[in-house]
Amino acid sequence: MALHAPEGPDSYPAEVRHRIRSDVRGDYIATARALNASGVEVVSIQHEYGIWGGEAGSYVLDFVRELRMPFVATLHTVLRNPKFVQRSVLAELVDASAASVVMSTAAASLLTRAYNVDPARLEIVPHGVPPLPLVAPDLVKPRLGLDRDPVILSFGLLGPGKGYESAIEAMPAVVAEFPTARYMVLGATHPDLLRREGEAYRRRLEDLAGTIGVAGHVCFVDRFVDKDELNAWLEAADVFVTPYPNLDQIVSGTLSYAMGAGKAIVSTPYAYAAEMLGDGRGRLVEPGSPAALADAFIELLRDGDLRAKLGRRAYRHSRSMLWPEVGSRYRAIFARVAAAGAPAARVRPVWAARV
Repeated sequence: MALHAPEGPDSYPAEVRHRIRSDVRGDYIATARALNASGVEVVSIQHEYGIWGGEAGSYVLDFVRELRMPFVATLHTVLRNPKFVQRSVLAELVDASAASVVMSTAAASLLTRAYNVDPARLEIVPHGVPPLPLVAPDLVKPRLGLDRDPVILSFGLLGPGKGYESAIEAMPAVVAEFPTARYMVLGATHPDLLRREGEAYRRRLEDLAGTIGVAGHVCFVDRFVDKDELNAWLEAADVFVTPYPNLDQIVSGTLSYAMGAGKAIVSTPYAYAAEMLGDGRGRLVEPGSPAALADAFIELLRDGDLRAKLGRRAYRHSRSMLWPEVGSRYRAIFARVAAAGAPAARVRPVWAARV
């Protein structure tokens, strides 16, 4: 089953039997009824507010209310200070699920504390990462045309709110110490942002780099890359950075992937990073501080032994996050839920009328 965004690509592999147009409410009910008649035992729902239709993604509730088999909800966002409708949608989704999965203890703690969710109904399954070997970056750099230049990397869909401005503003100090250093920003502009304003945000970042004199040291790889190329960029990086200003962020796939590649990581202390990089698995710096980022970058680029030590610690911690391990955890959850059988009829809560 695929959730189809407006104006998104309209082709899917053969195994996709059903498509929900995210902005068409009737599709949710029709697809749930089709699943009810299909013999499916368990449904896995990936929840993120921005991908489901309706206010705060409320159309997902039309879908789950119609299902006649148990479902497992994987929660990618848990807001510390949600609006009423956001809290209501998440609360009903969790209440109706046979199990809910989060990817960090910080997320589980927030759900139990702020949303009154019974911890016995939560599963903590880490974000999955590919099984990459530990590789010396200088062995991979020539494949990407980087020679042996020091490389700092960020990747992901480009958009405001990721703190890239701070990382760019750190580069003059880094370049003063390492004249060939580069900050690579890998990824296409977020589709929603691209529809609203085109590449204006990317141009603002490029202008910032030019204004402070590091245009030749901040490089944008403006495209989606396949998994092999992404792996090569991760392996080629000396330092990985997530300079996110939102300290409530409870999961980061990019940080998880960097740990899986054994990178020395610099990050602001958002909830997920503070948890994952604790016990000396990375460097945490104050948000919005180019000077703090520059100091961390310079320290790590100067000291290869320290980079390797942090990378090995991150790599060891990520072994439980490998895709086969994560898949095994999900398989066990789905088997337990299926064995428990179909849920009782779902009754729409009184407050759901406001959703």
